[in-house]
Amino acid sequence: MSTVERQAIRFIVATLCTVSFSIAQVKAESTKVQLETSAGTIVLELNDEKAPKTVANFLQYVESDHYAGTVFHRVIKGFMIQGGGMDADLKEKPTKPPVVNEGGNGLSNKKYTIAMARTPNPDSATSQFFINSNDNLFLDREKSQDGFGYAVFGTVVEGKDVVDKIEVTKTGVKTSPRCIPMRDVPEEPIVIKKATVLK
Repeated sequence: MSTVERQAIRFIVATLCTVSFSIAQVKAESTKVQLETSAGTIVLELNDEKAPKTVANFLQYVESDHYAGTVFHRVIKGFMIQGGGMDADLKEKPTKPPVVNEGGNGLSNKKYTIAMARTPNPDSATSQFFINSNDNLFLDREKSQDGFGYAVFGTVVEGKDVVDKIEVTKTGVKTSPRCIPMRDVPEEPIVIKKATVLK
C-alpha cells in the first residue's frame, strides 16, 4: 500500500469519526423543561424527534408562561396526574388551536412519561397534559379503544419522587366556575409556579 493510499484511508476514518460524533451530539441535545410546582421540581425531557408537533405545541405554552398558576386538577392514584389547563379555582385558561394527535409515534404510555390530555375527539389536545404514574399501555394507539390513543411526547428525568408525592395526595369533588362537579381534585391545590425551557 502506498503512502498516498494510507493517508487517504486515515482521512476517511477521521471524517467518519467526526460525523459520528456530530450525530451523537445532536441526539444528546434533547429539549428539557423544568416544572416548578408547590410539591417540588419536575424536569421533563421532550422527544422532539418522535413527537415534533406535540413538543412544539407544548413549548408554545411554556414560553408564553401559560402554565404559571395552573394546577394539577385531576389526580388518580395508580394512574396519572393531570394539569396545565386550570387555575386553583378550576377556571380554564384560554388556549391555542388544538394539535394533531401523534399517538402513533412509537412512544408508549409507560410510568413517568408525559402525554397530551384530550376530549373524545382525537385531535383536540391543547394545553393540558398528564404524567403517567403507572404503565398505562391501554392508552397507546395500538391498544386503545378508540384507535387513536394518547400522544406521549417526553419523560420525567428528574423529580420522579415529586410525581409520586402528587399521585397520593388527598382528593375530592369540587365544583368548577361553570358549575360542573369535578372528581379527583386535590383538596390542597398543587400549583405549577413556573415552567422553563432549560438551555
